[in-house]
Parts: sequence; C-alpha cells; structure tokens
Amino acid sequence: MSDSSWITETDHGGIRHMVLNASPVNALRADGLMGFADLICAAEADKTIRAIVISSGCKVFSAGLDLKAASEFNQDEQRQIVDGLNHAFLQLFACPKPVITAVNGAALAGGLFFVLAADHRVASPRASFGLAEVRVGVDFPVGPMEIARATLSPNDLRRLMLSGQPIGVEAAQDAGIVDRIVPQEGLISAALQDAATFAAIPPGAYASVKRQIRNETIQNIHTQMQVTRKEWFLPETRTAMRAMIKGKS
Repeated sequence: MSDSSWITETDHGGIRHMVLNASPVNALRADGLMGFADLICAAEADKTIRAIVISSGCKVFSAGLDLKAASEFNQDEQRQIVDGLNHAFLQLFACPKPVITAVNGAALAGGLFFVLAADHRVASPRASFGLAEVRVGVDFPVGPMEIARATLSPNDLRRLMLSGQPIGVEAAQDAGIVDRIVPQEGLISAALQDAATFAAIPPGAYASVKRQIRNETIQNIHTQMQVTRKEWFLPETRTAMRAMIKGKS
C-alpha cells in the first residue's frame, strides 16, 4: 500500500518540486514512505524532469516516526515501516537525477535521510539535524544505516548516532551535511536556482558519475534487504519511546 497524498508537486521548467506536507511535523508512515518512493520513481522516468527539489510545507522539515503510533506497533507494522524506510531512501539515494533538499526546520531521525540521500543540501538558520534512534530504543534499518555510512564521516556518524542529540545548521555545514545556508525567506528560491545549475549538467554523465560514487552502497543495501528480520524493536524500545513522548508532553 502506498500513499503520496501528503506530498504536493509542481514543475518549474524541468525541475520537479516536491513538498512534504503532513502537518504538523511530516511524521513518517509506511504507506507515506512507499508513496514518496513512487513519486521519485515517476520523476526518474519522466524525461522532461532534469532535477528534483524536496522541501517541507511545515515548520518542521520532518521529525521522523510518529512515536505515539510506533510505540504500539506489532511485528507486521514494524516490518512495514522498516520496508518503507528502506525502499523510500534507497529510491532517493539511487535516483540518477540531481536531488536538492531545502531544509527549513528540524530534520530528525528518519527525517534526516531526505537530506543525507540528496546530492545537494540547502538550509535556513532555523534548521537542525539529528539521529535520535538510540534515544528511542531502536537501531537503524539497513538502507538508512548504509546511506549514513556513505555520507557522514566516521566521527560525525559516531557523534550523531551514539548521542542521539541534534546539531545546528552551522555544525551541520562543518560536517558536510549542509552545502549552503541561506535566509529562511529565500530558501526555496535558492534551492530552485541551485537545481537549475545541476539540471544544466549533461544528464547521462551526471547519472553515470553518481552511479560510480554510490553503486557499492546501493548494492550493499539491496543485498542486506534480502535478510528478513522478525521484528525491529528491541526489548527496551517501547519503554524508551513512551519516555520520549512523556518528556515532550
């Protein structure tokens, strides 16, 4: 099952702009992730599209999973969300076309992979970035894990994953997570301008070089996805999720 209704699309002269719009925090669901993967696949197949921009219509870019719902997941629901995370972010990471992400707020946990899987990242001063999985008692599905390994330095991987604490936009730029910081009011126009620059690159060469850079990671994800886990949650997961929810309330 897939649902792409939470994403709006507009085209700007060969650039497809996808806006994540699941208010209030673009919480990730299994069907929504599959719907996102379908839209990326469709953009790949559309020869008139030369680049993709991803942004958020909410104040938060994406806060990852809805912890209240996730804390009640049964085994089937755990498998579905893991499949959604793996397929969506593999599809994005493997997309042969330029992908630019415009980050206006917090990109946390699963929400950070819209950023890490992109080719170019633009952010406003309000943006923050984090991988909070360890704090809510889960490890990483293979797709996000391998994408993080491929795009973060070992020290940044260590700091983000083992602390579970977010970092601000300047620290993210120092870590190579963000390429350009622009004022909030100019974020989307800057991302579209950068996308136009990428769109001018010969598409065959771009796809070939991107494949050279990422193919080893892509194949590794495909291989590891063949191994089925009975469940994602660890013994302490539900308790950790509920503690996090209580701390936010």
